[in-house]
Amino acid sequence: MTETRPLLSVRGLGKRFGRGCELCAATVREEGDPVRCPRCGTVVACHDVEFDLFPEEVLGIVGESGSGKSTLLRLLHFDREPTAGSMFIVPGAAGSDRAEAAGESFDGLAEENLFAASAFRRRQVRNRLMGIVYQSPHLGLRLDVSAGGNVAERLLAAGWRSVGEMRRRAAELLERTEVPIDRIDDAPRTFSGGMQQRVQIAK
Repeated sequence: MTETRPLLSVRGLGKRFGRGCELCAATVREEGDPVRCPRCGTVVACHDVEFDLFPEEVLGIVGESGSGKSTLLRLLHFDREPTAGSMFIVPGAAGSDRAEAAGESFDGLAEENLFAASAFRRRQVRNRLMGIVYQSPHLGLRLDVSAGGNVAERLLAAGWRSVGEMRRRAAELLERTEVPIDRIDDAPRTFSGGMQQRVQIAK
């Protein structure tokens, strides 16, 4: 029987907004949610987050407004720098096969703490192996660029070069997310909120 490895492993992930002190962690342990340290005024947005995400698994993160959910996702997407922690991705398990076929090497990725990697390496991993669907579509789309153009931009960042192949793939992905194919050249600004979200998913 083949052992199933996680696609993504996160250990000890934390984010503080402020200089921090030894009382910060104790305050979090007592109160449980993101809090402002009474000594130094630091806001502890995330503290000691750990999880494994396995193939075909969906992980839901639940919490009140201001509990750190968005900060956590921004850390995982390299939009913010963590204060502490590590993140490892297993190559071949999360779509890196396409990138590797295009000549992109992900050797050693499973042993590489991506939070400690160079900015170039993190961009490389994010462009090829990650995607994010923002609650507000204007954060994830260029609303005046066509729906197909939005998807093609992402494909270009991932190493695609043929305009014809990018358009074919964009049409395929938009169709899979139930965006009418005859609107591939329309700007998302003209779409409903639900359609804008589906264009994000395709992207």
